[in-house]
Amino acid sequence: MKYDHHFDVDATLRTLESISHGFREGSSEEASLRAAATALVYVRELGKLDDYREFFRQITTPAIESVKASHEFGTREEAEEWLKGANVPDGELVSIEGKGYQVVNLPQGARFLRNPLPRELEENLD
Repeated sequence: MKYDHHFDVDATLRTLESISHGFREGSSEEASLRAAATALVYVRELGKLDDYREFFRQITTPAIESVKASHEFGTREEAEEWLKGANVPDGELVSIEGKGYQVVNLPQGARFLRNPLPRELEENLD
């Protein structure tokens, strides 16, 4: 599921209300929906809706979406030059010509180990 950071709070509240009509008043389901709607209104009234949106994004967005390359290089030569001149931590993820690589620090020096980026894996599923 893709997170919509501009989700419409009023539409969400209307949806909760509509769903609640399918349950007997005073039932645990109706009370749960009322509590959820009230919590959302409370967060909005406190002026914390942006904080809530970020919290919601963090708990609903698959972890794989947060995996990003720290650097992007157009050529392997550019990447190798950067690797020589920088003190790159082990495990650093970079993109070279659109493909993912992880930096591995070996006794003989740092190297790139092929490590596909999430978008590459998704492309292979299509």
